[in-house]
Amino acid sequence: MTKNFLCLGLDSEAEKLPKGQTQLSFNQAIVEATHDLAAAYKLNSAFYEAQGSKGWEALKKTIAFIHQQSPGMPVIWDAKRGDIGNTSQQYARAAFEELQADAITLNPYLGRDALQPFLDYQDKTCYILCRTSNPGAKEFQDELYLKVAKKVVQEWNQNNNCGLVVGATGMQELQKVREIAPNLPLLIPGVGTQGGLLTEVLRYGKDSSGGGLLINVSRSVIFASSGKNFAGAARQKVLELIQK
Repeated sequence: MTKNFLCLGLDSEAEKLPKGQTQLSFNQAIVEATHDLAAAYKLNSAFYEAQGSKGWEALKKTIAFIHQQSPGMPVIWDAKRGDIGNTSQQYARAAFEELQADAITLNPYLGRDALQPFLDYQDKTCYILCRTSNPGAKEFQDELYLKVAKKVVQEWNQNNNCGLVVGATGMQELQKVREIAPNLPLLIPGVGTQGGLLTEVLRYGKDSSGGGLLINVSRSVIFASSGKNFAGAARQKVLELIQK
């Protein structure tokens, strides 16, 4: 995997942080150690919201730090938003104006009008859940994921700012999505801890020009060590992935 495909997930669970680290200091150390190797960073909102106001502050300051440390580096807010009317407008403002995220993950279940406030930010990327990596995905998504992909390609991507989230744990599904959406960017979680195979994702996930792919890795990298050299261990883990 080249650095062009690596999205590093800062799922900085407070209970797993090395001794003496806060979410912010931990994130800053990881970013300092890996920003020259990563193509993007993704922050899962849950790990920050669970810490209340200090977690939200850590989330906001981490995004600002990434932009300062590596200008132009995309930061994805993994919030899986999607609601009606004014609610979505406020969520979009929170993502793109308050947090200054470059992209967000969105839930398509409520339809286009729920996502339109996000889509209207033409310079931001909207990664729409299509076929996720968790075991329960098959309960509903197997009947819907191709419809979601077609809807995004044919109707929702008018501003050319849509992407799809497709898990690394289902290669058949990934291949089918790529057939429908040969040019959309894909965000692919599930490599590493969840069992997705990197070689298979690289084989089937690239777009028609050989790019258009972000492979997310998180826990297996950021928590590679709980010792003082946790940032160095994370960097080494990233280098191992890049060399595969």
